[in-house]
Amino acid sequence: MQIISVISAVLIFGSLVECRVPSSSKLNNFDYTAINCRKHSAILTDFGAVGDGKTLNTKAFNSAITKLSQYANDGGALLIVPPGKWLTGSFNLTSHFTLFLQKDAVILGSQNEADWPELPVLPSYGKGRDATDGRLSSLIFGTNLTDIIITGNNGTIDGQGSIWWEKFKKGQLKITRPYLIEIMYSDQIQISNLTLINSPSWFVHPVYSSNIVVNGLTILAPLNVPNTDGINPDSCTNVRIEDNYIESGDDCIAIKSGWDQYGIKFGKPSEHIIIRRVTCISPKSAMVAIGSEMSGGVQDVRIEDLTAINTESAVRIKTAIGRGGFVKDIFVKGLNLNTMKYVFWMTGSYGQHPDDKFDPKALPKINGINYKDVTAKNVTIAGKLEGISNDPFTGICISNATIEMFVKKDSDIEMDAKKVKLPWNCTDVAGVTSNVVPQPCALLPDKKVDCPFPTDKLAIENVQFKTCSFKSVI
Repeated sequence: MQIISVISAVLIFGSLVECRVPSSSKLNNFDYTAINCRKHSAILTDFGAVGDGKTLNTKAFNSAITKLSQYANDGGALLIVPPGKWLTGSFNLTSHFTLFLQKDAVILGSQNEADWPELPVLPSYGKGRDATDGRLSSLIFGTNLTDIIITGNNGTIDGQGSIWWEKFKKGQLKITRPYLIEIMYSDQIQISNLTLINSPSWFVHPVYSSNIVVNGLTILAPLNVPNTDGINPDSCTNVRIEDNYIESGDDCIAIKSGWDQYGIKFGKPSEHIIIRRVTCISPKSAMVAIGSEMSGGVQDVRIEDLTAINTESAVRIKTAIGRGGFVKDIFVKGLNLNTMKYVFWMTGSYGQHPDDKFDPKALPKINGINYKDVTAKNVTIAGKLEGISNDPFTGICISNATIEMFVKKDSDIEMDAKKVKLPWNCTDVAGVTSNVVPQPCALLPDKKVDCPFPTDKLAIENVQFKTCSFKSVI
């Protein structure tokens, strides 16, 4: 099986060959890692771009990508964004293509809404998330593509989202805010080794796509701005998210698969996902959320070796009556948590709906949620697990978890007993626990078990990065 997995991974991402990347422009030679190397290359300035932070370069990006698209069947192409501040509106990628941001290169999102084209709503959502009408294209967008890489030497993509944050706060949006990077209906995607800041809404949104690697990102959003999720795989298959640092005003990572009746009808689950070695700061939301839009289903998610600091909750399940779908076979191990409101949090009443046409008989099925090896300090509530009446969350397993509760200083002790938080609060759930401190609720009795975590590897884990070289031709 191991040999078969490796062969499958090679077939997914291409053969391991040394690439040649000639260029007519003067740049220092450099190496980088990628799922595929490129035979051809160009530099953004070859197409008239000006990196002064003021000149709009949308035309230059589009011209460069259109030109390089002709090499899709001849080894692909690399577009290099050199140091500078490159203001642009939304632009579209092409297949067998790498967008590479050098160190000190900054792509700036235009703050003129006219520079962001309007798109139809996502079919699995049925409406824009911010407003009933359509939505704006992401800054970097692609659809129906194969083999797309967005990477660099820690270059920066700055969405300059403050104008949208302010409109959202004031209720002035007539169309849904753009994301920073969105790739739709695509296969073989790499997003890596970049700093992403100030997205108008979600940062990285692969949707209806497969074979995705997101690694080495630093994602920074103001901690008080809602819906600035870091990485949101949405109805995606075979996803690897690793070695990222995220500060967010919302979920650091959220796994989704469509909203109520629209997601049920579209019927594309998110599955075969591994998340590891991620650090999250999110005082108002989760380190990893599953849902709340999960109507197409979520299954086979593996989460390990994550750190959360000053974050509202760890790995959270969010759903509601009307969602339908399922969340099953979720495996979590190795959480290091410090300063949390909740450690374990599941919600069956996360009730926002796209419209009033949802089916109240569409009940989500939550089963097989496993946590092990959890260490948490300075916690307010150990667990708040709220299933749905007549539709309990089942198969919950928690083992080897040590939770140190938050203790106020003597001078700050609240004397009103009604305000003292319970360490556990459970309704409409069923499962087991083992070696958990403080003692869980009665609905999760101690059974001396070791909660499972898969020992096999997903095919996406076997994908190896190649060392690619850019060699300048002087």
